[in-house]
Amino acid sequence: MQGQRELLVHVRARRQALGMTQQQLAERAGISRQTLVAIEAGRLAPSVTVALRLARALGCAVDDLFGLA
Repeated sequence: MQGQRELLVHVRARRQALGMTQQQLAERAGISRQTLVAIEAGRLAPSVTVALRLARALGCAVDDLFGLA
């Protein structure tokens, strides 16, 4: 098994740059605010569906929000 890779999360920075609250983004992405908090903190890796919803709600590509260290 290769070394474990850490997920880099840029959701918070993108959301704040757009002036959105966590609640607003969660509603637009169809997820709970608690789920968004966990994703932004790096405690939860989103499913592909959630990552795509977040990217759509923030007007960017998934690669702009998530990456590998």
